[in-house]
This record gives sequence, structure tokens and C-alpha cells, in this order.
Amino acid sequence: MQKLNLTQSLQQKLSPQQIQFIKLLQVPTAELESRIEEELELNPTLEEGEEEEREPEQEAEANDAADEDGQEPETTDAHDEIDIKDYLRDDDYSSYKTHSEDGEDEEDREMPIATASSLHETLTTQLGFLGLDDRQLAIGKQLIGSIEGDGYVRRELESIVNDLAFSQGIETTFGEVESILKKIQSFDPAGIAARNLQECLLLQLDRLDDGQDVDVIVAKRIISECYEEFTKKHYPKILKKLDLDDEDYIKDAIELIVRLNPKPGGEITSGMAKNQYVVPDFLLANNNGKIEVALNSRNAPELRVSRSYNEMFQAYDKSNKKDKKLKEAVSFVKQKLDAARWFIDAIKQRQQTLLRTMRAIVEFQYDYFLDGDETKLKPMILKDIAGMIGMDISTVSRVASSKTVQTDFGTFPLKYFFSEGISTDSGEEASSREVKQIIKDFISQEDKSKPYSDDKLEELLNEKGYNIARRTVAKYREQLNIPVARLRKEM
Repeated sequence: MQKLNLTQSLQQKLSPQQIQFIKLLQVPTAELESRIEEELELNPTLEEGEEEEREPEQEAEANDAADEDGQEPETTDAHDEIDIKDYLRDDDYSSYKTHSEDGEDEEDREMPIATASSLHETLTTQLGFLGLDDRQLAIGKQLIGSIEGDGYVRRELESIVNDLAFSQGIETTFGEVESILKKIQSFDPAGIAARNLQECLLLQLDRLDDGQDVDVIVAKRIISECYEEFTKKHYPKILKKLDLDDEDYIKDAIELIVRLNPKPGGEITSGMAKNQYVVPDFLLANNNGKIEVALNSRNAPELRVSRSYNEMFQAYDKSNKKDKKLKEAVSFVKQKLDAARWFIDAIKQRQQTLLRTMRAIVEFQYDYFLDGDETKLKPMILKDIAGMIGMDISTVSRVASSKTVQTDFGTFPLKYFFSEGISTDSGEEASSREVKQIIKDFISQEDKSKPYSDDKLEELLNEKGYNIARRTVAKYREQLNIPVARLRKEM
């Protein structure tokens, strides 16, 4: 048996304006311009430029209204008299309030970047210079398509033989595919199309081998005959295997190997990265010991509500308000004007929130921003800044996750300044960033023939008053991309 029940519940939902502000807050400066351009295209009542000054007659009317209620009304008071509910149905109300929820999410939108020749395009061009027949050319293109971004062919050649048979109907053999692979391995950059690191290093050494350079000859022997010992830095075993009795014989050869490129594909793909630039959201300057904070000027665009559309409402007041077409036109303009105001307000609120957050970070980390000394960074979490500016932690997180700041000593993401705390003997809290810098300093000053182990680093940190465990030392060392002691050993 079905029953009808009436229940009351209290739910908290974000308004469309709040959703719009949150999305704008997450947008970094580099993407803000395109977001504004998109809004200008969607909303004809939104224009670029400073707010226009009102005519003397309008100013007088505004002053009279302000005298009556003590408040200055908006410049578009004419349209406020219109009751939009009289002629706007809920089922066809698709204004700016709701289109952002139904449309594409701004976070998923891809931004265009500068183009450059890809690795595969460069290799395909070189393939065309070999004078291959159609069959060999198809095999070569299949091999080039199997090269990964770092320059390696990790797919087994037997599988590539099968791929050619099933996808292109080309019957071939392992030997034929390998012979064409060898030709591709002669392309630039050196080391391309190798099947593993050992082959990659040998390919690069082959380019350097003129038959007379002893270091190159020894380096090739090390990689071909003692590769496993080389990766583990077991130098005595290398000497024994190569029947040498002095480390000087292999020292220069090992230095040569270390300078080789382990990811040859990166030489091409990095060309695209060079065309991308970091646009700082904040600019910090040390003015005689006083840190000044400023927003990037691109965060403060000049936007205004179109005056011509406001004038449409004045015409509406003087016309026959029962005209259906006129009502539809006015309702449309009403929606767009509201959307324009909401967008301008959201941009201004974004600017204020960004500045408040950055000023709080500077106040918290003031000593660090004076000279950029990482040891002066204090432990700081999102909750600390949220409490200082009286906002929610999620708001601070949105600001910190995608914004950067330009200082006198470099450009940094805001999240760089947030770190956990580590207790010291004095009872104070030290930033994990500070501890990482000390670990880095210890390792940079160590004797490379006897590098510090994690246990030794723990001991040194404890001596300086930092209560830290060996596993934490290992975690910080890995975060700094510093290898273990055995792999840092030098001859």
C-alpha cells in the first residue's frame, strides 16, 4: 500500500554565484584571460573597459534617490522595477545562473599550448631519407609508432611482427624488423629506439667512438661486459673483470658514461615544454626590509556592464509593456545583465581573496621572504592561513593548489610554503622544508668516496637538535631525488 509522507529536511547547497566564484578562484592567472574572453563572447551585456561615468541628469537622479534612503542605488535602477517572475517561466529559464552547471566544467577544459615537432614526426622525416621501399617503410613507421616518449622501444619485436601481420597484412620476420630497427637507431637524437638502457648507452658511445679515444673504448667495455656491476657501483669488481689494477683507468670512462642521456626522447619532446611559461599570480618585492605584495595586473581586468543594454529598460518603461515580444527581449537582457554583474563581482571577490591569502602567507613566513633562506621556513598548514583570514580551509586550498608567486629569489608555487612540523630539542617546531635543506647541505658537503648513509644522516640531524627517525630521513631524501649512499659514491 502506497502512502504519502511529508518530511522536512535542512540541506546546505552552494548558490550558482558561489559555484562561479569557486571555479574562478581555482583558475590560475595564465588561464584567466581566456576565461574572461569566453564570458565576453557568451554575454553581450559584458564589456571590456572602465566603468563609464554617468550623465549629469542621471547623477542628479541618483543623488535624489540617495537622499531619500541614505543609499546610492545602482546605475541601472530602471530595470529593477521589472518583476521578472511576471513573464519568465521556470521551465525555460536557462540563464547564466544554471548554464555553468549543465555545460562543460572549466576544470576539464584543456588550454592550448605552443606546438612543436613531435618525436615521431622528427623520426618519420628521417625515415624518409633512407630510400626504403613501401614494405620497409611500413615496418619502419610501425617501429617508430612503438617508440615511447622517453625514446625506448619496449614492445617485443615478436609482438611487432604480429602487429604488422594482423593490422597491415605484412608478413615479416624478427630479423627483418630488427634490421630496420638498427637503421632507426642511427637517427638523431643518439640512443633513440633502444630496447633498454644498456643498449641506449652503447648506441651513444658508438657515435663517439673514433677508434682512438681510450675513454670511449673503456666505457663501451664497461657497459657491454660489466653493466650490472656499473649500475651497483661495484668498481673493484669492474677492475677485476676488465683485468685492470688501477681505478684511474676507469675513472674518466665512468665520468663519460654518466654524462650520456638516459632518456634520448626527451631532447625532442622537451621542445614543447620550452614554449610554455609560468605566469606568476603574485609579485613580491623587498623594499628596504618591507615585503610588498601585489597581484599580477592580469588578475584585475577592466570589465563593465554595457550601458546600451541598460537603456533598453528605459525604452521598456515608455512602451506598451503588454507587448509579448518586448517582454521576451527584456527578460533575456535581464538575465544577461545579472550574469554580467555576478561575473564582475566574482572577479573582484577573487582578487580580494587572493590578496588576503598571500598577505597572510607573507606575514606567517616573513623571515623567509626577506632573504629566501629555506631554513627560516616555519611549519605551516592550510588551517593556519584559514584561521588568519577567517575563511574555510577549502578556500585556502584552492588558492594554494594552482597559484605561483614571483620573489626576488625565484618563482614558487604557493604550496611550496606549506609543510609539516618536526619537533626539536628546544621544544619548538621546525619545518620539514628546513630539515630537507639541512639534509641537502649535509650530502653536498660529504666525502663522495664515503657518502653518508641514512643512519649517519639521522645521527647528524639528532646532533643538531632535530628529533627525526631514519625512515623519515629516507623519505625526505627520496623526495629530494637523492639516491642512496651506495649510488652517490664516486671514485
